[in-house]
Amino acid sequence: MLKLRKGDTVQVIKGKDKGKKGKILRVLATEKRAVVEGINMMKKHMRRTQQDKGGIVSVERPMSVANIMFLCKNCSRPVRVGFKLLKDESKVRMCKRCKEAI
Repeated sequence: MLKLRKGDTVQVIKGKDKGKKGKILRVLATEKRAVVEGINMMKKHMRRTQQDKGGIVSVERPMSVANIMFLCKNCSRPVRVGFKLLKDESKVRMCKRCKEAI
């Protein structure tokens, strides 16, 4: 089970885009990869269709979840994510630095 989800804000900690921040667009759980908005951009040659002009376009490619960390809104730093059990037996994600629920 991955601790990162679609819509989370993350920061890249390794690679060519180190230090950049973005929002997760898609999570590929079986491959342990995530597509982050504006990160790991690659050029792709697109064929002309009725909807698109075609040409060379930039697209986001999946990157390993080991290379990104969750960006906590309270701490405003990249942090690890944990889980906490509430009294009503429900599980919530929490920041391991400030102990706040996400």
